[in-house]
Amino acid sequence: MTNLMSLIKRLGAVAVLAALTACAAPPKPYDYTAFKEAKPASLLVLPPMNDTPDVNATYGVLSNLSMPLAEAGYYVLPVTLVDETLRTNGVTTPSDAQNIDTAKLRQIFGADAALYVGVKQYGSVYKVLSSETVVEMQAKLVDLRTGTLLWEGKASASSAEQNNNSQGGLIGLLVKAVVDQIAANLSDRSFQIASLAGNRLVYAPNGLLPGPRARQVVKN
Repeated sequence: MTNLMSLIKRLGAVAVLAALTACAAPPKPYDYTAFKEAKPASLLVLPPMNDTPDVNATYGVLSNLSMPLAEAGYYVLPVTLVDETLRTNGVTTPSDAQNIDTAKLRQIFGADAALYVGVKQYGSVYKVLSSETVVEMQAKLVDLRTGTLLWEGKASASSAEQNNNSQGGLIGLLVKAVVDQIAANLSDRSFQIASLAGNRLVYAPNGLLPGPRARQVVKN
């Protein structure tokens, strides 16, 4: 019996170690072959699809993507101009915009590639003992010249990443959750978290490759 219990404990330890190792394993490298061949320089960011109950998700995410893309070295068509052009031509929803033929988008906007974004989570969630703001998105980059998929990825960010454990006991946790929820509603914390998620989408290990206008480090 003692030997059996010892064996079970060792197997349990191995299982835990394997689980931890799996969690710590780096993501599988993305195949950038098509991306490198296409070499896109100008990007069209289409209005993101909103799969959340928050009506602000589409434009909250859209307005936070231009800067990281531009800093990564791409010319990004002004999102407000793109949105206005689409609306003027009767395209009033993200779904309609993302269903436009790639050749037509190329003809209208002249961009090399288009970024198709979907917002999966956006907003604050109250969880009795905690409150956090979460933004989760996924995206794919499509060559408008050929219709080829160049890249796809996803990213998320949460206000809980910055929270410290409360030392005030149960009452302290409840009060903190309520205060966090009110603060998130008053300050539009979702917009701030969307900025972090947008940067992660672009700069993650399997994010977009640097564009042709990326800053080059000059070595002396």
